[in-house]
Amino acid sequence: MTTPLIRLDGLTKAYPGVRANDDVSLEIAPSEIHALLGENGAGKSTLVKMIYGLVKPDSGNMTLAGAAYDPQEPRAARAAGVAMVFQHFSLFDALSVAENVALGMEDPPAMRDLSQRIKDVSETYGLPLNPSRRVGDLSAGERQRVEIIRCLLQDPKLLIMDEPTSVLTPQEVEILFQTLRKLSAEGTAILYISHKLEEIRTLCNSATILRGGKVVGKCNPRDATAREMAELMVGKGLSVPARSGKSHGLVALELERLSMPAPSNFGMPLRDISLQVRSGEVMGIGGVAGNGQDELLQALSGETRAPGKRIWLFGEDIGARGPRSRRAKGLLCAPEERLGHAAAPNMTLTENAMLTGSLRRGLERNGFLDWRAARNFAEEIIARFDVRTPGPNNAARALSGGNLQKFVVGREVLQDPKVLVVNQPTWGVDAAAAAAIRQALLDLAAAGGTVIVISQDLDELMEISDRFAALNEGRLSDPRDTAGLTIEEIGLMLGGAHGMEVAHV
Repeated sequence: MTTPLIRLDGLTKAYPGVRANDDVSLEIAPSEIHALLGENGAGKSTLVKMIYGLVKPDSGNMTLAGAAYDPQEPRAARAAGVAMVFQHFSLFDALSVAENVALGMEDPPAMRDLSQRIKDVSETYGLPLNPSRRVGDLSAGERQRVEIIRCLLQDPKLLIMDEPTSVLTPQEVEILFQTLRKLSAEGTAILYISHKLEEIRTLCNSATILRGGKVVGKCNPRDATAREMAELMVGKGLSVPARSGKSHGLVALELERLSMPAPSNFGMPLRDISLQVRSGEVMGIGGVAGNGQDELLQALSGETRAPGKRIWLFGEDIGARGPRSRRAKGLLCAPEERLGHAAAPNMTLTENAMLTGSLRRGLERNGFLDWRAARNFAEEIIARFDVRTPGPNNAARALSGGNLQKFVVGREVLQDPKVLVVNQPTWGVDAAAAAAIRQALLDLAAAGGTVIVISQDLDELMEISDRFAALNEGRLSDPRDTAGLTIEEIGLMLGGAHGMEVAHV
């Protein structure tokens, strides 16, 4: 038996009203790529935060390389050889790659020496980076390389990765996997968190499954199907989203050569976008993060306006209308950023239900807000979309990311939109919740609604979309039927092969 690099024995952490981790034990050996699986709220984040020194366990202990391990802060974890790449990047757009890397080091060398080290490490691990480039000018994949290189310069014994492929193209995912396999071959242990179970099966050689804060199983992912792992995570059978097969109706939303300037120095201008989407259709729009997804949603929602006959809703020019007017006519949007854009963090779920639902759900009467009706609406969202929360008076920031996502999507779906535009509908959501959200979008289309799904999850887009188009540097490719599209063709479209014939790759 290989001596474990890290051992967790009986880790327990409780918060008011919830036991996030309950007597969790696991071992990870040197060179092992170990998956940590579980539905939203299962306790994965709390567990890795304890390993990385961000959270103090209430009970239990850890050993690292045979010695007692009890980091009081991330600095102590890094000093002991534990590094972590978070799901959301912690980079400063206005600084260079080398400057960002230096900020994450306790005692950074001279900038010239650091730049050379970054070049050497990036070339060694197949993650090419120019240390002098400004981070704001990098693609999402390149930004992730900065985070990984920053960790690799620490020469870690254990590397924790949280949803590392959520912003990558298929080609970038393969490059990342090659890097992780090389690290593993050199003796680095990797703790890998992802909701993409086929990736887990491809990369990982062991897995621990959490449910309700407890370890409910262990397996070799290569010997289990994705469905088996998903059902072990949720403790029940998993439903598969089903399409209705209904034919599409009239053009509901049309864009004609829509161009918009970048909203900020680090934003992306929209360039000459044309698109028609029909009633009953699910239109999938893919793209690596930072290629215009947020800007497109803001142009459709009315947060940025496009006067001059560029956007039509059922034949009516709405380019000059704002968000409330567009909502009144049935065009609803759910943005990617959950806290701060889709939901106000410090407001309750009832208040957040009121924010976007007041008009279409009749939550205001004669100039007064009907808070009883708003509470009922919030309770309906919680029940219909299985939002795990003590109740509608809970603040939005108190929910896990996945549960808040279910609330945000449910809030818009239950307002009976004629056209719904949703960006990253299942980002950070477990398999069962993702299936439920996708089914809700399909049901909306089956009832005659129009759905535009902007997502970096290609499996999701292929599963629910009738047609697919790719955003690259603010340009939209010509839509194609999803039936028959290959991953290679999609990868080329994501990379900007809009004018190419990609059907013969």
